[in-house]
Amino acid sequence: MANIISIVGRPNVGKSTLFNRLTESRKAIMDNQSGVTRDRHYGYGEWTDQYFTVIDTGGYVVGSEDIFEGAIRDQVELAIEESTVVLFMVDTATGLTDLDKDFANVLRKFNKPVFLVANKAETTERYHSAAEFYELGLGGEIYAISAQTGFGTGDLLDEVIKHFETAGVEDPEAGIPRIAIMGRPNVGKSSFLNVLTGTDRSIVTDIAGTTRDAIHTHYKAFGMEFILTDTAGLRRKSRVNEDIEYYSSLRSMKAMEESDVCIVLLDATLGLEGQDLTIIGLADKAKKGIVIMVNKWDLIEKDSKTADAFKKSLLDRLAPMNYMPIIFASVVEKQRIHQVMEKAMEVYQNKTKKISTSKLNDVMQKEIEKYPPPADRGKYINIKYMIQLPTPSPTFVFFSSNPKNVKDPYLRYLENRMRENFDFSGVPITIFFREK
Repeated sequence: MANIISIVGRPNVGKSTLFNRLTESRKAIMDNQSGVTRDRHYGYGEWTDQYFTVIDTGGYVVGSEDIFEGAIRDQVELAIEESTVVLFMVDTATGLTDLDKDFANVLRKFNKPVFLVANKAETTERYHSAAEFYELGLGGEIYAISAQTGFGTGDLLDEVIKHFETAGVEDPEAGIPRIAIMGRPNVGKSSFLNVLTGTDRSIVTDIAGTTRDAIHTHYKAFGMEFILTDTAGLRRKSRVNEDIEYYSSLRSMKAMEESDVCIVLLDATLGLEGQDLTIIGLADKAKKGIVIMVNKWDLIEKDSKTADAFKKSLLDRLAPMNYMPIIFASVVEKQRIHQVMEKAMEVYQNKTKKISTSKLNDVMQKEIEKYPPPADRGKYINIKYMIQLPTPSPTFVFFSSNPKNVKDPYLRYLENRMRENFDFSGVPITIFFREK
C-alpha cells in the first residue's frame, strides 16, 4: 500500500471522528469512553485526485500496565511504521497533557513526517489556544481543526498530500474476494487472523469482547488473494448490555453482508451451541458462502472415529443447512489453518460459478426424469426448462406448468441433485418456479 496516513494520539482526542471524516464513512465506532478503538482500523479516502489509506488507532498511553493499553501501544507503533504520514492528534478542549508529552517522545523514535493536529477547535478561544502545543517541540505548523465539523481539515490535507510520491489507487480492494471471520466471543477469530498474516493484526486476550470493530486485512500468499475481516464476537441480543458492544455487533453484521464467504469458527470443547446456529443461519439467509472451522481441536481426546462422529453430529443439527464443508483445526498448533483458507477460496469459486443453460438443462432434465415432481390435487407439473440468473449467489429459475403446486421436499431434491452434479459445496442455492 502507498500513501498511508495514520492517526495517533492519547485516548479521546477525536481520532476515530477524524478517520470517519477523511474516509467519508461511519466505519469507526466513536464513544466518550476511553479504549473504544483497540485494533488498527483501515479505510480509504481521496483529496484533489490523490487517493490514500487511513489508519485509525487506539489511544496511546505510555507506561500503562493495563492489558489492553499495552496491546494498543503495539498496534499504534505498527501503524506508524507502515505510514507515509503521521497525524498526531491533541485536544484543544483539554489542553496539553503529560500523556501528549510522553507520546511526542515516542514519535521522535520514528523517522516519519508528523503533523501536529489540534482538534476540537470549534471556538475562537480554542483555536488560539492551540499555540500551547508548540511546547511539544515537534517543529512545523500546528493545524487547528474540528474533526466533527470538518473545519481546517482541507488545509491539513493540502499539506499532507505533498508527501505522497504517487496518486495512489482509488479502490485497492475492488474485485478481490472478501472473507469474514465470524463466531461467538473467544472462539479464536483474532488469533486465526494473526496466524494467517504472521503479524499481530488483531489484539488477542482471553477477555470476551476484545475485538470491537471489524478489522480488514489484505491477504496475499500461496497464490491466494483476498480481504480478510476479523469481526467482533456475536452473542445473544439479551446479553449485549453496553452501547459499544451493540455497535460492534452491527459492524460484524455489516462485515458479513459485505463478504463473499464467511468462515464460522466453533469451539471444539463446547460443540455446536444455539448462538453458533444463529450465526450460521444469518450467513445462510444472506446467501453467503460458508466454511465451518472447528477450532481448538487439539484439546479434544480423540481416536480414528472422533472426527467423523463429530462431523455427523454437526451436519445432523445443521440440517437442512448441511451443505457447508467442515474442517477441524487448531490455531494454537497451527493445524490445517491454510486448508481452511483453501476451502474458503473453493467455496468462493462455487459461489461465483456460472453454468451454461444447455449444460444445466441436459443434466437436470435427466434427474427430473428419474424422479418427476409429484402431482398436487390432480394438477400435474411439467418442468420445461431452466436458467441460471446473473445474481451474486447461485439462483435458478425452473419454468413449468402449475409452479405454485411444487412442494418443498421436491425443491430440496432438486437442490441436492444440483449440488451433486455441479459441486456447490458451501454455497446456498435458491430455486424459483415460474409459469410457462
